[in-house]
Amino acid sequence: MIWLALAAGGAAAAVLAWRMQAWMGPALARYRQMYTHEAGVRLGELFLFIDPSQLWFGAMLCGAAAGALAWAATQSLLAAAVATVLAVRAPVRLVEGLRRRRLQRFERQLPPALMSLAGGLAAGASLAVALRHIVAQSEAPLSQEFGLMLREQRLGVPFAEALDGLLQRMPSEATVLVAAALRVASQTGGNLAEALERIADTLRARLQLQGKVRALTAQGRMQAWIVGALPVLLALALDRLEPQAMAVLWQTPLGWSVLAVVLVLEISGVLLIRRIVDIDI
Repeated sequence: MIWLALAAGGAAAAVLAWRMQAWMGPALARYRQMYTHEAGVRLGELFLFIDPSQLWFGAMLCGAAAGALAWAATQSLLAAAVATVLAVRAPVRLVEGLRRRRLQRFERQLPPALMSLAGGLAAGASLAVALRHIVAQSEAPLSQEFGLMLREQRLGVPFAEALDGLLQRMPSEATVLVAAALRVASQTGGNLAEALERIADTLRARLQLQGKVRALTAQGRMQAWIVGALPVLLALALDRLEPQAMAVLWQTPLGWSVLAVVLVLEISGVLLIRRIVDIDI
């Protein structure tokens, strides 16, 4: 009877594993397709020509390594699952961070580039010639973006569509102002050089104000990091000092519930502080 019960239990476990694989397989395939598509779009905007499937493979390796390390450190399935999920999303978050930094650098490059463009137009050069001069004299990402816009025009893309592509790749208020000025000048004419000079002055003043705001809110951002890191560091220190007492937190359902509540409160506190110090200008 014991062998019969073991055989029945093994068969049930095999059927359950097969059904879970049949359900998880299509879900994993859909998630992989969504992941690689999102990563491909972000990498294309960064002018990083990397195969998204390689990024997916790296994310899976990071997730497996992070889950194994968390399990070895805490012996907790919850900690291992959380570490795996965070590690899988880490490459995409890294790409998004690079995209934000690239956008910020583009905005810092715009005022001097617009002044140079206005000077070229005032000297009698055409808009295409002045833009080619900007591309030749500027650094990435501004040279990449305006260079791509000029190449699209040479391939027959209308100027308005090329500006729309620039707005999609660099979605910011500064790009909206520049694109609007260029579009109006190409359709109705007008003193484009003077308009670009005014836009450059406005963007320069806005960047200076943003720098002052970031300096004044630096303490609040540091508090967010401290609030987020202090409980984690305290838990690790207590786990080293009192492993038996902390085992209740890592290895029991009640401890997992407490960890879930702490995680929700941690995320809520960090997001609240970031919302307070995030001043849109």
